Parts: sequence; C-alpha cells; structure tokens
Amino acid sequence: MKAAVVVFPGANCDRDLAVALRAAGFDVAMHWWKDAGLPQGLDVVGLPGGFSFGDYLRCGAIAARAPAMDGVRAHAARGGLVLGICNGFQALIEAGLLPGALMRNAGLRFVCRTVGLETAGRSPFTHGVPPTLRLPVAHHDGCFVADDETLARLKGEGRVAFRYAPGENPNGSMDDIAGVLSENRRVLGLMPHPERAADPALGPADGAALFAALAGAGAGAPA
Repeated sequence: MKAAVVVFPGANCDRDLAVALRAAGFDVAMHWWKDAGLPQGLDVVGLPGGFSFGDYLRCGAIAARAPAMDGVRAHAARGGLVLGICNGFQALIEAGLLPGALMRNAGLRFVCRTVGLETAGRSPFTHGVPPTLRLPVAHHDGCFVADDETLARLKGEGRVAFRYAPGENPNGSMDDIAGVLSENRRVLGLMPHPERAADPALGPADGAALFAALAGAGAGAPA
C-alpha cells in the first residue's frame, strides 16, 4: 500500500502523519507542494495539519491553489482516498473537494485539548473505528458551518463522519460536526488530529483505529 503526504510551507504535522501511516503499513512518500504530479499507484493522499503559508488570506486558501492540489483533485476524481486533517481539512474545503466552510472558533480563541468524538458516517475511514474515541484538537478556525440545504444533505446522506461528543464541541461547529465526507465517501476532512494519538508509547492511541481502517481499505477490505 502506498501513501503520499503533501508538504506545505508552514505545515507542522506532515511528519506525524507520515509516521502514523507507516505504522499502519503504508509505504509513504513526502510530496512537495510545488510538484503537480503525484507519485503513481497511490492508495491514500494525506494533507497535514499546521499553518500552511502562514494562514494568510484564509486558512488553507493558498494551499488549495498549490500545484500539488491538481494531483490531489485527480486522485480524488479517480476514487482515491484523501485525508485532510485540521489545516488539511481547511484546504480540502477551499479546493472545493468538501462542502461547507470553517470559521473562527465560537470563543474566538485557539483551542488545544483532547475531546470526545462519536463515529457517525460509514466510510473507508470509519470502518471498524470504535463508536466513541478521544482525539486532540488544536485550531483557531475549526467551526464548521454550512447552509441549511448543505447541512441537510450531509446528514441525510450519512456524510458526517465524526461528531463531537455531547458537551465537548470546542469550536461551535453546527450539529457538533467534527469531520465530513465527500459524496463518494472517499475524501475525509476532520479537525481533530488522529495522527497525534496513534502511538501507545506516547499516550492514548485512539487515532490508530482510523489509520488501520485506511490500511484495510487500501488492502481491499469492505468499507
């Protein structure tokens, strides 16, 4: 199984994501943002968290227009798996690969803590993931918003992948949404950081289940 992690200036979780993918059994390539063509034969493309391009304009806005995103769009169009975490989620929305918008946190403060999540939508990213888990968040612009029609469609089509547990919404996201899926369920964006909670040697490792699900999807397991 092969994966690529796109490296943007200002990203600070690219190595963490690569380590988590390798631990799940992927051969991982680090792909520089200026290179439009992705490596051949990829199963998964990861967009890491951090502050790509210093979060100028809007979070993820410049990253979404980087040459490498041409390859990400093509990979997604072929049905390839794409995972965007935190700033990567912001970039996926800015690139038009996921619906909605991510606004400033309701409290207008950077939030950095561990929160409870509920697994919701069925997808290659959630197959076999426990119904509840705890993952760290670290963001200033993580409040998911969408118009009524889009929100109803996401809920009706089962495209809300993760929700914050009751009373643990750290940013004011509508319907407690922490992660959403594309129409074909092959693209996931989420604000919490599974790659920061994927190694038992470093603490709780609930995030490892998501990478195990990706490995199963890459090996042809049902999703």
